[in-house]
Amino acid sequence: MTTDEFPQAWLLLKKQVKTLKVPWLEKYAADDRDPFKVLISCILSLRTQDKTTGEASERLFAMASSPHAMASLTVSRIQETIYPVGFYKVKAKTIKAICQAILSEHRGMVPDDIDALLKLKGVGRKTANLVITLGFDKYGICVDTHVHRITNRWGYVKTKTPEETEYALREKLPRKYWKPINGLLVAFGQNICKPVSPLCSICSLFGYCAKVGVVRSR
Repeated sequence: MTTDEFPQAWLLLKKQVKTLKVPWLEKYAADDRDPFKVLISCILSLRTQDKTTGEASERLFAMASSPHAMASLTVSRIQETIYPVGFYKVKAKTIKAICQAILSEHRGMVPDDIDALLKLKGVGRKTANLVITLGFDKYGICVDTHVHRITNRWGYVKTKTPEETEYALREKLPRKYWKPINGLLVAFGQNICKPVSPLCSICSLFGYCAKVGVVRSR
């Protein structure tokens, strides 16, 4: 996919994704753009299915919806509340540490700067960019496994890691596409452009995709 082809391919992508299930966190943030809730939900979502993430987030926020309230909870109480998310014991400790750091280092407010977010325990570039884009509606590019795989499969970038992909997209991708690209490509990647044997026969971007690395498709 060339730079000139991207705008038309993007329109086709948006049209097809409208028929697909949107990631839970994207829908949640559309209704409640609270940076703290976006941050905690993102921590819970790592290696966890959307349904489990959503249910755990709702239980936890019903109990504590601010850094101060959540920091007052014991780690064991957080564990009990977020179970059965993946690595719930580790995540409970991480959430407690994040809340304490927000209170002691950021006056109780989630920082709106990627570098500051990255200093919080358990926060990587994917999570930091999601907080920036979904929580603060600022420009960032969240690159997860789907964004990394698909943009390379298209031939739009040629990178080896999600972090390399983020920096490559920051150089090449027009800013108007930065904020929505993760949500669209997560839905697209989960349902159409799958890691193994993508559904090329029903993909609206078939004519634009270089199919880099695709050995078998349906």
